[in-house]
Amino acid sequence: MTLAVAAPERLETDRLILRKPVPEDADAIFTRYASDPDVARYMGFPLHRSLDATTAYLERNENEWKKNGAGGYVIESREGRFLGGTGLHVETAHRAATGYVLARDAWGKGYAAEALGALVSVAPRLRIVRLYALTHLDNRPSWRVLEKCGFQREAVLRRHFVFPNLGTSPLDVFLYARIFALEPSP
Repeated sequence: MTLAVAAPERLETDRLILRKPVPEDADAIFTRYASDPDVARYMGFPLHRSLDATTAYLERNENEWKKNGAGGYVIESREGRFLGGTGLHVETAHRAATGYVLARDAWGKGYAAEALGALVSVAPRLRIVRLYALTHLDNRPSWRVLEKCGFQREAVLRRHFVFPNLGTSPLDVFLYARIFALEPSP
């Protein structure tokens, strides 16, 4: 499902640049977070055990951008330091999922909230009405970021999501969402 308006390929905040990934980002993604077991613990992707896994992710992400007009972003500092990733994963013309992942040395600095805030600010222009995220019940830092960015905890979804780095059984998750009023069409 394609968005009514394509997402910008680059977003900027006071400290960050969010941009559509390119193939040359594979090594940074792999080494900074995708192959780190501590970082990947509560993620929806399996730990990358080789650069090939990261390259495959980048190919899927490029296809998602082509098909839906949105997808994953890399997060960099304005100085060019690679920090992590986030994204808009379109499900319908008016609903998208989001999430974020940061390299371990980028934790606790407010980058997740700043990156998520950039996505929140662009969502109404893309005619997204519902932006939501799922988080593991034990991932307190993640749900605190969501709450800081105005997301409401709506439910506990029982045995809903498999976190591949925690096992093969579906686990309970918190469902958070942010609802936007549709802006008039231009």
